[in-house]
Amino acid sequence: MPSLALAVDFGGTKVEAALVDADAAVVPGSRHRHPTGPDRTADQLDAAVAEVVRGAVSTLPGGVDLAGIGIGSAGPVDVAAGTVSPLNVPAWRGHPLADRVRALVPGVPVDLRIDGLCIALAEHWVGAGRGAHNLLGMIVSTGVGGGLVLGDRGAPSPSGNGGHIGHVEVGGFDDACPCGGRGCLEAIASGPRTVAWARTQGFEGTTGEDLAAAHAAGDPVAIAAVERAGRAIGQAVASATNLVDLDVVAIGGGFSRVSPALFEHARAAVTRRTAFDFVRRVKIVPSGLGDEGPLIGAAALVHRPELVG
Repeated sequence: MPSLALAVDFGGTKVEAALVDADAAVVPGSRHRHPTGPDRTADQLDAAVAEVVRGAVSTLPGGVDLAGIGIGSAGPVDVAAGTVSPLNVPAWRGHPLADRVRALVPGVPVDLRIDGLCIALAEHWVGAGRGAHNLLGMIVSTGVGGGLVLGDRGAPSPSGNGGHIGHVEVGGFDDACPCGGRGCLEAIASGPRTVAWARTQGFEGTTGEDLAAAHAAGDPVAIAAVERAGRAIGQAVASATNLVDLDVVAIGGGFSRVSPALFEHARAAVTRRTAFDFVRRVKIVPSGLGDEGPLIGAAALVHRPELVG
């Protein structure tokens, strides 16, 4: 039986857990999911985590021990303390997520990191970033997260929040962000904030799925909203590439699938933003792993510890 990791992914919309083997394959039948969200209490969120962790562990084959537990969480995080304070989950501030999971599965080592780093590790390991030495992994969903692989390793980060591109401020925008900034990428290009902007322009839908359907149908407000989000992503990517000379930006998350046009606008914005050839060479691509990417990245903390800065 191959070595198995318990992978946990906690975000602003849902928490998931699954068993993942050393070849980055999610074990069939082991994946469990529960909603989260900004209206849940701390106890409800803890109960959701416990439900999915216990569900995944219950599928562990007899006689097989877990090699470890990897947790990816929306940030900010405090790696040294094992705590999380997801911006879009106000009930958790300095919440001891690592200890909560450790208590559910005693005796198994736990490694907690920001979800953006996990997606970057997954894409570098088996996804769209294979062969790239400098990679930014991004999640565009309820929020916008990110993580960096530089020189084939996760970028060193004292607090664990390195690469959190969602709170880089983007020129030409003034949207207020809960982090205290203005014009942050997350405040412009996340799914909920893009829908909110579209509604100020007369759009009547309420979800990213509504916006995707309207975009596919040619609705001009939906088209403008996706262009706006893509342009902001591209500008942020161009700035990040100027800073750390990226080869690839791999983007996953539910809202990243709103339309292929999101990527087209992001690429066009990079070209408009800079005359530097080393920046224009960056490739902006969809995740190669679909919605399993965050779980595979959490498992990389266990199976590929040499990748972790």
